[in-house]
Amino acid sequence: INEPAIIIGRHQNTIQEINKEFIDKNGIHVVRRLSGGGAVYHDLNNLNYTIISNNTQEGAFDFQTFSKPVIDTLAKLGVKAEFTGRNDLEINGQKFAGNAQAYYKGRMMHHGCLLFDVDMSVLGQALKVSKDKIESKGIKSVRARVTNIVDHLSDKITVQEFSDAILAQVKEEYPETDEYVLSDAELSEIQAMRDNQFATWDWTYGKAPEYTIERGVRYPAGKITTYANVENSTIKSVKIFGDFFGVKPVDDIEKMLEGVRYDYKDVLAALKTVDTSQYFSRMTPEEITKAIVD
Repeated sequence: INEPAIIIGRHQNTIQEINKEFIDKNGIHVVRRLSGGGAVYHDLNNLNYTIISNNTQEGAFDFQTFSKPVIDTLAKLGVKAEFTGRNDLEINGQKFAGNAQAYYKGRMMHHGCLLFDVDMSVLGQALKVSKDKIESKGIKSVRARVTNIVDHLSDKITVQEFSDAILAQVKEEYPETDEYVLSDAELSEIQAMRDNQFATWDWTYGKAPEYTIERGVRYPAGKITTYANVENSTIKSVKIFGDFFGVKPVDDIEKMLEGVRYDYKDVLAALKTVDTSQYFSRMTPEEITKAIVD
């Protein structure tokens, strides 16, 4: 449970996802996470959960399996929830959770943001939602497509009681789960990581691009927006953003494309020299190329 904050996906352009004037005025934190996916809003009345697993194939991005404890918990509370799209949970067609995953040294971290009783008026003003994302959902506003869990409960409970119910369900479905208490040394190391990386301006905002050509394409696996500096028909630099998922950082792709002719065939040929599925899950090299050059 976090005080008001916007959590940005690993590959997103922060300034395009937030209402900067509103968040500064209201003291809302902005943090970039390690996993891909889209931006989410947290406050003291929503719940974030994490599952770390050793038993998963790297790059599989199996959101449905690890969302099951949430769906099963809600079923016990009399609410029918379902997994939809690539990584969402919905009640009656309205989203109440988004999920994301990251992989590191053979381990997978799955986490989700559950809207329990969030202040929707703040959420709607703090986040910018791209027009094409709204249109692809066939709705007219961010508030029309999200819902709070508490609104669907016949017996009202607190967010802490809901947290306890989720934890009990996770232990039931994963009986091998053990409680792990972080040591003082580990807590100090976490604080140092926070101070030296995750709380820095460079990590949160420093990826904003200078560009001459902007392109954006949306696929079922997510949106890609690219900003290319092109000089003499050659890519001088390129920045890639989006709510897609991938195991490896797209910085590798950005660096690889420097010096490549700004031409569909040349960019595609360059992309085919690497396993692009490691950077853009469930997208083809042709789809990625189309997001860079026509």
